[in-house]
Amino acid sequence: MKIPWKRSGLLTALAVFLLLLLFYNPVPDNRQVGLMAAVAVLMAVLWITEAIPMAATALIPTVAFPLLGIQDSGQIAKAYVNSIIFLFIGGFLIALAMERWNLHRRIALNIINRIGRRADLLILGFMAAAAFLSMWISNTATAVMMLPIGLAIVAKMEEEFGEHRSHQLTLALMLGIAYGCSIGGVATLVGTPANLVFVRILKESFPAMPPITFGRWLIIGLPYAFILLLLTWFLLTRILCRFDPSLVLDRDIIRKELRELGPVRIEERMVLCVFIATALLWTFRQDLQLGILTIPGWAGLWPGFSAVDDGTVAMTMALILFILPASRDDRPGRVLEADVFKRLPWGIILLFGGGFALAGGFVSSGLSEHIGASFTVFGSVPIVIQVALICVLTVLLTELTSNTATISMLLPILLSWAVSLNLHPLVFAIPATISCSMAFMMPVATPPNAVVFGSQRIRIIEMLRCGVWINLVGLVLTLAAVYLLFSLVTGSPMSEFPLWAK
Repeated sequence: MKIPWKRSGLLTALAVFLLLLLFYNPVPDNRQVGLMAAVAVLMAVLWITEAIPMAATALIPTVAFPLLGIQDSGQIAKAYVNSIIFLFIGGFLIALAMERWNLHRRIALNIINRIGRRADLLILGFMAAAAFLSMWISNTATAVMMLPIGLAIVAKMEEEFGEHRSHQLTLALMLGIAYGCSIGGVATLVGTPANLVFVRILKESFPAMPPITFGRWLIIGLPYAFILLLLTWFLLTRILCRFDPSLVLDRDIIRKELRELGPVRIEERMVLCVFIATALLWTFRQDLQLGILTIPGWAGLWPGFSAVDDGTVAMTMALILFILPASRDDRPGRVLEADVFKRLPWGIILLFGGGFALAGGFVSSGLSEHIGASFTVFGSVPIVIQVALICVLTVLLTELTSNTATISMLLPILLSWAVSLNLHPLVFAIPATISCSMAFMMPVATPPNAVVFGSQRIRIIEMLRCGVWINLVGLVLTLAAVYLLFSLVTGSPMSEFPLWAK
C-alpha cells in the first residue's frame, strides 16, 4: 500500500526525532546539544515535506524548548514578538493600503506603458513593474496582479498570430513576470521574508553586532537586483525564449486598463505620500557609508531617535493610514479600516517566529558552536569555493521548500561555520540570504513561479530549462556582489574577524 507523501513525511519526522532524542548525544557534558539537534531535524523534515501546516511546525519550539530545558517560555515568546515582526506587519499594512486603493496597479501599468512599444521592451516593462512592486509589497500579490494584464496581451497575440507562433513570446512574458517578482524582493529588507529573517537571526546570534539597516542593505540589494533584472531580461528575450521580432505586443490593452482606473483619487495620493515617506525614512535613518561619501542619518538629529528602528518607522506610518480620512462608495471612513487585519498573513508571521526561535535555540543550546567546530576541516578550501557551494545548496533547498524555512535552518549553521574558520560571519550569511530568492527552476519554488505556471501557458520543462541558466547567472552575480560591496554593507573588510563575533 502506497503511503501518501505528507503522511510519510510526518512518520519520518517523528521517527528521526525519537531516535536522535534517545541516542544522539555528541557532547556528553552538554545534553542540550543533542536535544536541540532532534528538534531542529524534526522541524526541518516537517517544513520540507509540509506534513503539517508550516505555521504549525513553527510553533513546535513553544512546546519542545521548555519541556527539554533548552529555553524558558519567556525567552521563546520574544522570538515571536519582536521589532522584525513589527517591521513586517507595518510594511504589509502599507502594501494593503496600496492594494485597497489600486495604487499598485496604477504604478505597474504606467511603468509598462512608458518603457517602449517593441515586444522585448514591453516585457522589460512588465519585469520592471513586477520588480519595483515586489521591493515593497508581497511578491505573491504582485504576481497575482500582473498575471491578468499579461494574459490579456497573450490572448490578443494568440488571436492575431496563432498560439504556436507566439508561444516563445508568451513564455518570455510569463517567466519575466515571475522572475521580476523574485528579483525585486532582493533589493530591500522588506522585499522578501528571508531578508527579515537574516536581520533577526544576526541579532540573536551576535547581540553586539551593529545592525544591518534598511539603507545598508540597499547598497548591495538594489544594484544586485537591477543588474540581475537586466541580465534575466536579456537572456529571456535574446537567448532562452527568442521570438519573431515582427510580433508586436498590443499596448492598447495597457492604455484601456489605465483609463478604467480613472483619475488619480485623493486617497491614492495620500497612500503614495506615506509610501514615499516610509521608504525615505527607512533608507536614511542611519548614516550611509558610500566609500568616501557619508550621508548622515536622521536618527542622529535628536537623542530620542536613537531608540527608533525600522520597525518603529513601519508601524508609525501604518498607524497614520488608520487616521487619514477617506471615502469609498460615497461612505466616509479611513484609508485603512479594521477589516485589513483579517488580510495580514498570520501564517507567515508565525513562520518568522518559528525561524527566530529555532535560531535562538541553536545558540543557547550550544548546537551552533558544536556544528561550527566540526566545519574547521574546511579551512583549507578557498573561500570563494565555500561561498559558491553554500549558494548552490541554498538554491537547491529553496527550489523544494519555503525560502523562509530554508534560511531559518541554514543561517545558524553558516554563522557558526564562519566563526570556526575565523571569517567574518556575513561572508557566508549574505550570499545565502540572497540565494534564497534565486529559485527559478520549479513551479513550487516560489509563489510567483506557481502563479504563472497556473496560467497553463508554461510547461515544467520550459521553466526548468530557463531557470537553470538564470540560477547560474545569479550565482556568479552573487559572488561578485559580495566581494565588491561587502565592506560597504558591513563597514569592515571580509578578511577582518570582528570583535563582536568573538
